[in-house]
Amino acid sequence: MPIYAYRCEECGFAKDVLQKISDPQLTDCPSCGKSTFKKQLTAAGFQLKGTGWYVTDFRGGSAPATGVASSPKTEAPAAPAAAEPAPAAAPAKSTSEA
Repeated sequence: MPIYAYRCEECGFAKDVLQKISDPQLTDCPSCGKSTFKKQLTAAGFQLKGTGWYVTDFRGGSAPATGVASSPKTEAPAAPAAAEPAPAAAPAKSTSEA
């Protein structure tokens, strides 16, 4: 749900209000009671709820909050000592014949 900033043009009272997009716009100032309470144009504000990825989830190098332990990185296995040689390349063709 978006957070909207409202300000009264009469008394200057300002308030942030959590509203659904479909909710009607507020018009009456809670401070002075006049109908000069207007929605301001501001940067988008929102609230995150439920499970998800947040900035604080991975601070401090601890395991994720999901309870799944991360496994350490493993190196690729070394090549066997008696590896088969690579196939020989085809002989190069000569451009001049003797």
